[in-house]
Amino acid sequence: MSTSNFAVFVDLENAGAKESMMNNIIEKVKIRGDILLGKVYGYEERFSELKECLLSNTFNVVPSLRYGKLKSMGKHVLGISRSEVASGIFIKACSEFIFLESVAPKKAVSKPNGKEKEIASSDIGALVSQVETILQDQDEDMMYASELKDTLTRLRPDFNERSYGCATFGKLIAQLSTKSQRIKVWTEDSSMKIGLISTDFPAQQLNKLNWLPAFKDALKHFKADGFERINPSILKGAIQADYPDFEEKQIGFKRFSDIMKELEKEKLLVVEMDEAKTMLLKIC
Repeated sequence: MSTSNFAVFVDLENAGAKESMMNNIIEKVKIRGDILLGKVYGYEERFSELKECLLSNTFNVVPSLRYGKLKSMGKHVLGISRSEVASGIFIKACSEFIFLESVAPKKAVSKPNGKEKEIASSDIGALVSQVETILQDQDEDMMYASELKDTLTRLRPDFNERSYGCATFGKLIAQLSTKSQRIKVWTEDSSMKIGLISTDFPAQQLNKLNWLPAFKDALKHFKADGFERINPSILKGAIQADYPDFEEKQIGFKRFSDIMKELEKEKLLVVEMDEAKTMLLKIC
């Protein structure tokens, strides 16, 4: 896995200006490489909760954003923006583009009842979740252990396997595989590799009885993350992430737009059209 160097430019107003969102943007980039230059635009005192995050990642505050020619100079331009404000010009100016909604923190997975209050258990659980996120973001279905350690060190400069009671990184990886139902570890050509196990268990399915609560829950999470409006494709993607076999006909609709109309009747959203005649969903 090759890594890249990135310059990160953030419009705080359009990024939601939340510390959690800023941390997720930085994590998304650091999984891919090092941040050599970071700048934020539109900083005001009302964004003071971001100070620690910005300073610890050496971001500079600048007054305005100018259009650049990075892509034409052969640079890989990774764009991240809310679907509500992402212009076609901006998207086309990027080598790769990600909607900000897809970078939002994943919903917490409910855990079985039990006494899991020890600090060590909490820490290892957070590490397992982070490793799963890193593996999900790879083009290939595996990483070398050394590559994973490099990525973790970029994300967490204080990372050390000894903090988890392991003498070597290999022993820590082996321990992670016992804590997760998704992580697998194996040795090939004398090299330790790590990947995600494909889910063979039956996936959840939506039907005419449970589809509405599922959509309501997805909309609630987007609103909690600070998104007032989202693109319909973002909502559909969130549903398909939880229900991979989702199809409109399963819940009695011909088109996804018909589902939007029903959600509007339920007063969960308002269907709007922007100046480019693109459909947006205003979350109620």
